[in-house]
Amino acid sequence: MKQTSVAEIVIETLVAAGVKRIYGVVGDSLNGILEEIGQRKDLEWIPVRHEETAAFAAGAQAHLTGELAVCAGSCGPGNMHLINGLYDCHRSRVPVLAIAAQIPSLEIGSNYFQETHPDQLFRNCSHYCELVSQSSQIPRVLEIAIQAALSKQGVSVVAISVDVALRQTPYRKPSASIKRLQPLLQPSAEEVSRLADFLNKGRSVTILAGAGCAGAHAELLQLAEKLKSPIVSTLRGREHLEYDNPYHVGLTGLIGFSSGYHAIMDCDTLLMLGTDFPYTQFYPEKATIIQIDRRGENLGRRTRLDLGLIGDVKETLTAVLGQLETKADDGHLKKFVHAYQEVRKGLEDLAVGHPGKKPIHPQYLAKMVDLIAADDAIFSCDVGTPTIWAARYLTMNGRRRLLGSFNHGSMANALPQAIGAQLEFPSRQVVTFSGDGGLGMLLGDLLSLSQLKTPVKIVVFNNGALGFVELEMKAAGFLGYGTVLHEPNFADLAKTAGLLGIRVEDPADIKAALTEAFNHQGPALVDVVVNRMELSMPPTIKLDQAVGFNLWALKAVLSGRGDEVIDLAVSNLIR
Repeated sequence: MKQTSVAEIVIETLVAAGVKRIYGVVGDSLNGILEEIGQRKDLEWIPVRHEETAAFAAGAQAHLTGELAVCAGSCGPGNMHLINGLYDCHRSRVPVLAIAAQIPSLEIGSNYFQETHPDQLFRNCSHYCELVSQSSQIPRVLEIAIQAALSKQGVSVVAISVDVALRQTPYRKPSASIKRLQPLLQPSAEEVSRLADFLNKGRSVTILAGAGCAGAHAELLQLAEKLKSPIVSTLRGREHLEYDNPYHVGLTGLIGFSSGYHAIMDCDTLLMLGTDFPYTQFYPEKATIIQIDRRGENLGRRTRLDLGLIGDVKETLTAVLGQLETKADDGHLKKFVHAYQEVRKGLEDLAVGHPGKKPIHPQYLAKMVDLIAADDAIFSCDVGTPTIWAARYLTMNGRRRLLGSFNHGSMANALPQAIGAQLEFPSRQVVTFSGDGGLGMLLGDLLSLSQLKTPVKIVVFNNGALGFVELEMKAAGFLGYGTVLHEPNFADLAKTAGLLGIRVEDPADIKAALTEAFNHQGPALVDVVVNRMELSMPPTIKLDQAVGFNLWALKAVLSGRGDEVIDLAVSNLIR
């Protein structure tokens, strides 16, 4: 039987699974893998400056394609750096395989240089995590890992010692089973009938739709028309259902709109479709609640249910539509569609930029990006206030995509995700909504953009602070500490790294700066100095939040920081 190296089998298997690139940082414990990649033209090594970037980039690629993406880290600290990005991939349910190099197999357990135990470290952020200790294991272990990532939609980790990767083993042709499978999942006929009964009895039905509605846009609109239902979206669901949708009434949750919040709180029946929306305080207490999800473990996890069904949204809606009565009363729908129109008008009124008026309103910057960006642009947004402005001002039209760390909530995700998106779709425009805090955390990967020649457009919302954390502190009554960031001129840094860099301090210059950056053939960064004191109001103000803000204001005045209270008032009351 033909003999070959473990590393060669790894690469052959990945190529058979459709993998086109591996993101990572090189190290000698990866030598066997890197040697095999270097001899091929159908698989590419993507060098980045931090392994966390590698994991985020792989996750973005997997999110956009639904196919397996791969990252790798050398032994010890190298693969440990993957862990935050892998947590994000796993919680976002995207298929990613991580190759974690291990120290020489004979040294495991001896407290050897750089010794860790990746087969233990990564268990909480993976569906499958195993150490290959013998060369004969590799074909089956790797294929099981790939299939687990694809079928369960999450992370798999395979740890391989440096010496094991170089060993010879009998060659085995990769299995035909390692591919993405898409079986249809539908509730039973009896369950569909029960669903129809609940929906027919509801007088004011609201739909809460999440990322699980991908591919079910037409069926969702048919459902809303029959039930005369407003549709509230989750943040991850926006790109799949917001476009061409006359029933859409915005988001709910901490960064949502009053229209979306009250559409849920005022309904008598709430239908949850493909969502595991986590914030329990935003669910109604008295309504009939129905949840449909292909993952049974999600049912009833956030709120009590009157009916929970396992099934794909598209297949379940197709089955139930014929059993639904068309409601005549559209008062509930009209009320919240009108409320959403009023909310949108209010948001547009906030997105103003008068020449010479500084600092710039971040809403205006977000609006201008939305207007100038391509119709099929891919956006990534850092957590905190960049996510808020992306959620409120980016138009999702069915062609645009939106990436973020929406479940894991990690800083520094936007730039790495943009790298993965741009490499997978080189002809599409990729734009980040980067916070100055998030960009600074993985700033080294500006150099990756230059080296890889990926024409990502970075838009920096530079407010000199960890703005959302600061806002949370104020709402809780704390004075705030440690949130101030003493930032450089990011545009100058970008130029040093080989990017086009533009600094903007006057709203009159935003359009020209964005146009120049977006038309530039290579990577570009636009550093925009925005208002640190801009408030992003939640859909409803709780008593404890009002008390917290008053307590913060009192503490600020008594401690000699009353100027912060004045600045906040002036920024948000006088526009």
